[in-house]
Amino acid sequence: MPEANQRMQHIEVPGTRQFANRVAEFPDAVDLTLGQPDFETPRPIREAAIDAINTKSMKYSHNTGLLELRTAIADYYKDRFGATYDPQGEILVTVGGSEGIDGVLRAILDPGDEVIVPAPTYLGYEPIIELSGGVTRFVDTTDTGLIATPELIESNITNRTKAVLLNYPTNPTGVTYTKAQMDALVEVFRKHDIFIITDEIYGENTLEGEHISLAGYQEIKEKVLVISGLSKSHGMTGWRIGHVAGHRSIMEEVTAVHLYNTICASIPSQYAAIEALRNQLNIPKEMNQKYIERRDYIYDRLTHMGLDVSKPTGAFYIFPSVKKYETDSFRFATDLLETVQLAVVPGRSFSAFGEGHIRLSFACSMEELKEAADRLEKYIGMLESR
Repeated sequence: MPEANQRMQHIEVPGTRQFANRVAEFPDAVDLTLGQPDFETPRPIREAAIDAINTKSMKYSHNTGLLELRTAIADYYKDRFGATYDPQGEILVTVGGSEGIDGVLRAILDPGDEVIVPAPTYLGYEPIIELSGGVTRFVDTTDTGLIATPELIESNITNRTKAVLLNYPTNPTGVTYTKAQMDALVEVFRKHDIFIITDEIYGENTLEGEHISLAGYQEIKEKVLVISGLSKSHGMTGWRIGHVAGHRSIMEEVTAVHLYNTICASIPSQYAAIEALRNQLNIPKEMNQKYIERRDYIYDRLTHMGLDVSKPTGAFYIFPSVKKYETDSFRFATDLLETVQLAVVPGRSFSAFGEGHIRLSFACSMEELKEAADRLEKYIGMLESR
């Protein structure tokens, strides 16, 4: 038989999906695996899509997306961060943030190029980097407060470095960056001829302080590619609407990957996104109030259990250490699911630097979160009595 791409031999189903898929085996399981808001898409956004289906053309849009949507995205960056992007050549509407990540990496990477990725980090980056012919250079942030410091980044830049890939607020740790921390990183970025890819899909889910977007640093605009979308901010995961914003000097290549891959994003979803960006920008704040309440609850419960954990300042994840009980996070998560029917994600899924931790999503109801905490506490009690 013919063989598949050799690079596929190193690609496996991510830990989030492995454990989410196993939940079906346990009818009474509490599932804290997936990063999917429990909030449904607001009614006005749904109605905008319904109206579009009934009154608008459902043919292909421009490859880069409806101009009205691209303009709304550009206006968002201008109003929110003082950033200037031309809707005619510097904004690309994608099929979710994931397609944006794939398009950017395929557009910039040559075989052997290295991408610096602070870790622990989102589990979807490494496979796409590898499939694009690149090499992932994970940088350990466990000794720097889970922050990529300027010294850490600069010490890992080599003559093979093509890009630095940041994700903040960070999945899985919930860590984000202050303006002072970002200013310091930008000073490093200025000096090096590399791309800066910034995945800010959780930007509107900043729970403390303000989100500091790299889009706001227009002095390095030609190096920066911003990836974001509406999945997390507006409860629109299934609508699959994301975007890439960047300097026109590279966006033509990113757009070429996109048009050969998907042609354009779904038209009803694009009209829904226009409503979200034009008239529903208050939605994330309403969601964040609930996330803060849930975060504080689960943080207090975990610390009461004696687990080593940092309070997240963004996104809707918390990342406690379970090393005092088990250094193999897959083994811990498997036993946790099979023993008390609580599904979490093992930290090793987020690179080797996440080993010894588990990720819990609090994008669920408070009732589910309380039950999850009770089951985890019961399980830890069982471990301590063994």
